Amino acid sequence: MAAETTTQTRRGGTASRRAERASAPLVQQRYITREIPLYELINAEGVELLHEQSMTILEEIGIDFRDEAAIRLWREAGADVKGQRVHLSRELVMAKLALAPSQYTQHARNPERNVVIGGRNTVFAPVYGSPFVRDFDNKRRYGTLEDLRNFVKLTYMTPVLHHSGGVICEPVDVPVPKRHLEIVYSHIKFSDKPFMGMVTAPERAADTVRLAQILFGEAFIDTHPVLTSVVNCNSPMVWDATMLGSLACYARANQAVLVTPFIMAGAMAPASTAGAIAQLNAEVLAGIAYAQVVRPGAPMVYGNFVTTVSMQSGAPMVGTPEPAMMIYVTAQLARKYKLPLRTGGMLNGSKIADAQAAYESLGTMLPTLYAGANFVLHSAGWLEAGLAAGYAKFMMDADQIAMLQRFAGNLDLSEEARAMEAIREVGPGGHYLGCAHTQRNFKTAFYTSQLADNNSYEQWEAEGARDLDQRASAAARQLLARYEPPALDPATDEALLDFIARRNAELPNNVT
Repeated sequence: MAAETTTQTRRGGTASRRAERASAPLVQQRYITREIPLYELINAEGVELLHEQSMTILEEIGIDFRDEAAIRLWREAGADVKGQRVHLSRELVMAKLALAPSQYTQHARNPERNVVIGGRNTVFAPVYGSPFVRDFDNKRRYGTLEDLRNFVKLTYMTPVLHHSGGVICEPVDVPVPKRHLEIVYSHIKFSDKPFMGMVTAPERAADTVRLAQILFGEAFIDTHPVLTSVVNCNSPMVWDATMLGSLACYARANQAVLVTPFIMAGAMAPASTAGAIAQLNAEVLAGIAYAQVVRPGAPMVYGNFVTTVSMQSGAPMVGTPEPAMMIYVTAQLARKYKLPLRTGGMLNGSKIADAQAAYESLGTMLPTLYAGANFVLHSAGWLEAGLAAGYAKFMMDADQIAMLQRFAGNLDLSEEARAMEAIREVGPGGHYLGCAHTQRNFKTAFYTSQLADNNSYEQWEAEGARDLDQRASAAARQLLARYEPPALDPATDEALLDFIARRNAELPNNVT
């Protein structure tokens, strides 16, 4: 009976502590300013060797720009143009890169949520582009507008995610030609963090810019970036009209873009790490240089998405040594060009939030942090090589990011942290549980996961023997239940909805 009472008391204490943590006020965290040192994989001579190979690719092989406007602008800029193939001299490329800022501030509708992208700063944004979701019951299905809005709300409520992101999951219940309007409005309405623009067609990028103008004012966004979007090169060495049109639209509006080759080494780049890096570097430099041809000084981010290909199945592989090496070296190249860097994320190929997902995610995220990434897309929720966004995985990733944010602040060496007072008080053979220093610091001394179970087997079993996926799904539900929307000026909201209604009336329901 006594043992049963003790177990019940312990269970009650645990439940009350969890309830207290769940109801504690959410304090948004500032984006990370890293205090830990950077890790550089290769020396300066190695960086220069890869740079020179990239310049050779641009000069001798060239990049296809499959867009008439881009061809015209490159010809006017002095590039060697043969059909759609553009050969860029190193002098032209380096002159254009020098025009891009080394960092910029992306403004949010709540100025307290502004983020500085570049320097020693790291900004985390959630998963992007998943057509499927793994729902609260761990079932895989197509994403909906409700799912997208749920993820926007979760991101808004997650203190260590600094950016609302973009297409967190595809709302397949909304017609494709109109989908971008609902996605952008969801970020504006349900969050006050900075967000991304749409890039699936140049006219959708233009609609995003117009919505941003309504929200922030035309004059403001002409001089203040309020969007950071992403365009992808069609590796190997092709920039297509859709991506170039969206890139040019945002550059003309002085809005930032993550200029990102999508590298699958062994398929879309050489089956060697160094060769893949050199090609990637040439592709991203060509894209950023083109943005500077469109509008000198437009903020751009050196972006990359790096995987290798399984030579057995053809599937992308992440969390393995070679993508980590690509992350480190592309970071060194971005610093050489004085450009902000986008890379990494919680990438994995697992179908569910299992041990494979955990190992591969941290196998990508740890190099991302050590390399000094400035913008990290796919930070929370990524599953199945990006095909699925998981509610439970989102919460697990956020928990890990909170730990990494703590780690990135480096070691506290203050007098209080060195705890000499406590060491003197306890002396040899004592314990620190009741000393004054412990009483002052026990709540904040060590990171405590909101999801991990560190109790006894008996207590875990008595509380339902739930695994991490189940606990994380429950935590996502609880967080959504606490959601309250940030205030949005009614007149602004009305103007946004009016524009969206007019555009919806003009747009077809199906892609033709």
